[in-house]
Amino acid sequence: MSTTDLIADDEIPAGATGQNDLKSALKFITCGSVDDGKSTLIGRLLVDSKAVLQDHLAGVQRGGETDLALLTDGLSAEREQGITIDVAYRYFNTENRKFIIGDAPGHEQYTRNMVTAASSADAAVVLVDATKLDWKNPSMELLLQTRRHSLLVNLLRVPSIVFAVNKLDAVEDATLAFANIQSALKAFAAAARISVQAIVPVSALKGHNVVDASPGWCGYEGLSLLQLLEQLPATPAEASEAFAFPVQWVEKFSSSSDTSQGRRVFWGRVATGGIQPGQTVTVLPGGQSAVVAQVLDHTRQPAAVLAGHSAGIVLDREVDVSRGDWLLATDTFEPTRELSVTIAWMDDEPLVAGRVYWALHGHRWVKARVKRIVHRLDVNTLAEEDASELPPNAIGHIELSLQEALATLPYARSRVLGSLVLVDTASNKTSGAALIL
Repeated sequence: MSTTDLIADDEIPAGATGQNDLKSALKFITCGSVDDGKSTLIGRLLVDSKAVLQDHLAGVQRGGETDLALLTDGLSAEREQGITIDVAYRYFNTENRKFIIGDAPGHEQYTRNMVTAASSADAAVVLVDATKLDWKNPSMELLLQTRRHSLLVNLLRVPSIVFAVNKLDAVEDATLAFANIQSALKAFAAAARISVQAIVPVSALKGHNVVDASPGWCGYEGLSLLQLLEQLPATPAEASEAFAFPVQWVEKFSSSSDTSQGRRVFWGRVATGGIQPGQTVTVLPGGQSAVVAQVLDHTRQPAAVLAGHSAGIVLDREVDVSRGDWLLATDTFEPTRELSVTIAWMDDEPLVAGRVYWALHGHRWVKARVKRIVHRLDVNTLAEEDASELPPNAIGHIELSLQEALATLPYARSRVLGSLVLVDTASNKTSGAALIL
């Protein structure tokens, strides 16, 4: 492994993606139910923003027509089944903004892939297929997967959520359909306490309101989806919190003596706060303290590094530090073994009290036992219900007991320190995404 493996999205060298500077890039995902048109929407964004080469475009021709979904559905199984299975990332830019776009799967069984993509996104575009709804009814019910994905991206603290009502070109009265669907989405968002940036009518197939605005279409006079995305803020780094650093890689006795003085370099990405020479840090779980002698940025140049950026840290003395350990601001964190979390359960087997899983926090693995299931969230009524187990794709509140103490923060304050991944100890399958309360 080299230091380039640890480079953050905003530190990609010029030319690596055809972009000179990704610091202002917006990372967003599309999500929703199956066949809502997520892959087609991304294809439309890429084609109409001139981000697709002609030879690539020629490769997705089917019967003389361009199949936009094939621009992101790259796995052979996806093309055979006509569905998205894994998250497909694409880079593109306009004159005003750079984007990293993720096409998340809509099938329930691939919810874990969608959660993974949402955990690092600046924005989420939740697609709503107008043709699947009783759009003539002002009191219509939204699709279950639309509600579930909306709740998940809200739980995962995705800063900006946009609803895109798709396929309005395929209904008899597009204006009435959009008005009723918009009312249903607003009512749901208010009940779920979801802050929505906008609700935009689009046609991914025809291109209405995707890249260029279509004034007056469906009675909508606002920005197109791309124009809106160009104005959304990127997620700010968690630089105001105390310093925390998960060690990803230990470079042993580097030959670069001019920068590391022959000592080990601890590489990773600063989770919270910032680091510079002279700071005192404490190792978790070892408990030893040391002074930072040198801080290297991702290009191995000496520099102070803030949250969200990759760094190499050299200490003033040799202490026991391994991959998975944390370097923390001294006398700031209070490690704990008891956690109360909101969990999105993704395993095929139900979650029951007493089960033991591996918990991944940063790069550290610890055993975690499920002490108690507090409640389950009904995604239809949004009510918190008593439950003895959580079935697949359920969202609930549970209590965990850890084998070793971890330094954590509430997820509302830190995405990195406030999140855990639960992994089945036997199958090594990702079982759940836990957000610390």
